[in-house]
Amino acid sequence: MAAQEIDNSTTWGKELWDQFDNIATHTQKGIDFIERFGGFIRDRSAIEVEYALKLRRLVKNYQPKKSKEDEENEFSSLIAFKNVLKEVADLAGQREVVAENLQNQVLQGILLLAKNLREERKKALNQGASLTQSLHTQIGTLDRAKRSYEKAFREAEKAIESYHKADADFHLSRADVEKQRVNMNIRNSQSEDAKSEYANQLQITNKQQQQHYQIALPEVFNRLQELDEKRTRGMKEFIKRSADVEYEVSPIIAHCLEGIVKAADSINEKDDSMIVIEKYQSGFQPPGDIPFEDLSKPDPDAANNSQTHNSSTGLNHMTGKGTTKDKLKKRVGIFGIFTGNKSRRILEACINVKNNLSTDGLKEDFSDLPPTQRRKKLTAKVQELQQKVAQEQAASDGLMKMKGVYEANSMLGDPRTVEEQLNESVNRLDRLRHELLRYQKLLEQANNQSFIQHSPQSNRVIQNGQRSSRHSNGSSNHENSHEDNGEDHPDDAGSLSRSASESSVQQAQNGLNINNNGSSASPESGLGTSHTSLPGSGQGSTNEQPMNEEFYEADTPLGTCRALYPFDATSEGSIPMSEGEELQVIEVDQGDGWTRVRRFSSKGWEEGFVPTSYIECTLYA
Repeated sequence: MAAQEIDNSTTWGKELWDQFDNIATHTQKGIDFIERFGGFIRDRSAIEVEYALKLRRLVKNYQPKKSKEDEENEFSSLIAFKNVLKEVADLAGQREVVAENLQNQVLQGILLLAKNLREERKKALNQGASLTQSLHTQIGTLDRAKRSYEKAFREAEKAIESYHKADADFHLSRADVEKQRVNMNIRNSQSEDAKSEYANQLQITNKQQQQHYQIALPEVFNRLQELDEKRTRGMKEFIKRSADVEYEVSPIIAHCLEGIVKAADSINEKDDSMIVIEKYQSGFQPPGDIPFEDLSKPDPDAANNSQTHNSSTGLNHMTGKGTTKDKLKKRVGIFGIFTGNKSRRILEACINVKNNLSTDGLKEDFSDLPPTQRRKKLTAKVQELQQKVAQEQAASDGLMKMKGVYEANSMLGDPRTVEEQLNESVNRLDRLRHELLRYQKLLEQANNQSFIQHSPQSNRVIQNGQRSSRHSNGSSNHENSHEDNGEDHPDDAGSLSRSASESSVQQAQNGLNINNNGSSASPESGLGTSHTSLPGSGQGSTNEQPMNEEFYEADTPLGTCRALYPFDATSEGSIPMSEGEELQVIEVDQGDGWTRVRRFSSKGWEEGFVPTSYIECTLYA
């Protein structure tokens, strides 16, 4: 009660009765301040929106690219990072909620309050100004009545003085004295009237002034006080509301942060290491020790190769730079076109089209993958086909049931409408089962295949004689020629390959025929049966015999190779080979994963391409 009495006694109308101008200025500043607070909320909301937008852009920019392989073998750190991005996106959404609530619940309320306050203040000030003006008008009337009274009083006193002088003056006539007496009476009457008017106006003014300062103007000031207190309460409520907006989303934000911590806890470095092993394990074993080669003992395995090599070196002596002294013609036009980078890309495109690559760039039988990765891919393919077979079988069974229902009750439908769909489903099921059986056989072969002792990549030919076989006189002659020249020589395989490329181009420029219709070929277009490379084929142009002679002069074996595991020639241009089979290397791998080889069989010389990773090469020194 005491506090209430203090509040009622301390009002602007009582305490600030004479501070109209200051009250007007204060209320104006208060409204300007709350409008400024509204600008603060508006700018903060804009910052929240911009922050949310930048968070979403950040999530979009750092979103990992999706790939089928990554989905199968996702690292825990990558999964955790994706979850972090999701939580950050949720945080962005909460910032947008904050911005929206600030605009709808706080900013709009501030603008509406400021508008109402401004209107109420204007009305109160207009009323206060009207009351003040009315009081000032009454005070002006009182001042005029007072001046009139003062003037009439002075004139009355002067008339009285004039009458007394005239009455005392014996020289004046009685008529003049009477005149002064009448004038005195008139002036006194006017003075009394002015006095009465002044008293009346003074009474009216005092009453109005009392009414003004005790009732009318305090009411205006109290209204302005209520207006200012309303503004202050609104400021208080809006500040609390802005905090409540944050409180409302804080549980969700806390949940997002918990999700980020949970994502971090889900990272397991050991599991990621196992995924790396699962992803890149080839199944090969490390290479064994390199055997010591005693040069004092003859090498019977290289006798035949030495004879061939010596005959070729007798006809075409190789220089130290790897080029032929007599301009060897290694290929017959058709092979020389694949030595350039542009032609090599065309060759690779042809190989990809001919080999029926899968959607991920691998062969359908995954024969170009290491054993472990191949078994993994085949297992996944078998599981995928099993799932498709189960789905197709379920669909076929459903159609069979529908057909049986239609046959039992023709009112439900015509069985012939289902028969065509059933036939298509059966055909698809047969194709899927055939494909499943094929991949099951491939998987069985891959599982039955024994581990080789070392990786083909680790057995790639080490140049400068470290892993190459010993050979007879031809090798000695090359070594002597190298020593005589006293130059640094690149590997012989690269030199022979460059010589072959130069010879191919030379041969193509000399107008040699490729085949009867003059079309070029790629490694996938039947090189195993090419008439330009097989003698006695019975086809080709009239220059076939000279071309075959040049072929044997130019296609000097670069070395030998041994098949590490069997290879089935599933495309044109490639030849099959069995595990452990020895072949002659005609052209080393040019970077496309294929090596050109030749062998002699009952049908004569056969030539074609085999995967480089399936063979172990030994090039001549």
